[in-house]
Amino acid sequence: MFGRNLSDESDEPVHVDLSSMIDCVFILLIFFIVSTVFVEETGVTVNKPDVGGASALEKNSILLAVTSEDKVFYGGESVGVQGVIGKIKPLLTETPDMSVIIQGDKDATHGLVQQVHGQAILAGAQKDRISVSTK
Repeated sequence: MFGRNLSDESDEPVHVDLSSMIDCVFILLIFFIVSTVFVEETGVTVNKPDVGGASALEKNSILLAVTSEDKVFYGGESVGVQGVIGKIKPLLTETPDMSVIIQGDKDATHGLVQQVHGQAILAGAQKDRISVSTK
């Protein structure tokens, strides 16, 4: 007979084996931890100019910020124009097609933003993968 009859008077205990469900939960947890992408912010707030067609931020990208005081930041630390190559070259050798996004403040010197652009090219970034972020 399939199943139990309600009139059965047996003393046989019933238990549910949850070990396979716990295994599935841990496998899903490991999958989501491994596949998570962390976006590293620049650490400063940049007042960007207002432009109509802004593109979406890519998941794997290097963010550089140029402030209104003409300071260059990467990962919350001031690196200057000369420090751009040292910070992003190891990342670009690991992932050569990674995008470089330069967040230029609207009061920043245009020439400094272009110098950061040039340093990114010298560090190995592909020219079509470098962009200047606006609002």
